[in-house]
Amino acid sequence: MTEAYATADLIDAHGDALQSCETQFQSYGGRATFHGPIATIKCHEDNALVKEQLNQPGEGWVLVVDGGGSLRTALMGDMIARAAAENGWAGVVVFGAVRDTAELALLDLGVKALGSNPRKSSKTGAGRLDVPVAFGNTVFSPEAWLYSDQDGILVAEERVEP
Repeated sequence: MTEAYATADLIDAHGDALQSCETQFQSYGGRATFHGPIATIKCHEDNALVKEQLNQPGEGWVLVVDGGGSLRTALMGDMIARAAAENGWAGVVVFGAVRDTAELALLDLGVKALGSNPRKSSKTGAGRLDVPVAFGNTVFSPEAWLYSDQDGILVAEERVEP
């Protein structure tokens, strides 16, 4: 999506109707500001479902991956992120680690994660799709809206405008 929304302006306009994620993420993608409806995955040190989802048409959606906060293995690297960008995903938020960060910075994709680790994850397909996930005192429900910029991440039950 090309239009940018400043999270501070959204909070000023909508206040407590928005959830503000308290977890401090690092930005790794080439797109600093992104927003869209949410798709979710809950998985632990296994990125098979992440790869499967991001190889599907994204249509401006944001994938939120609850990796349990693990920094032991990366849940996304350059090849999966490149597929996401090519398939039209607006962004990916990983409550865990990513890798290939130099390459991620070159992609037209929003990427936020807790950190990086070059170690690959397992690929058994363990995890759950399209379930509410929670971290940072925020619930990320499928089909809610996520707004992200340099100031943080907001979640709204439906699309909002400043």
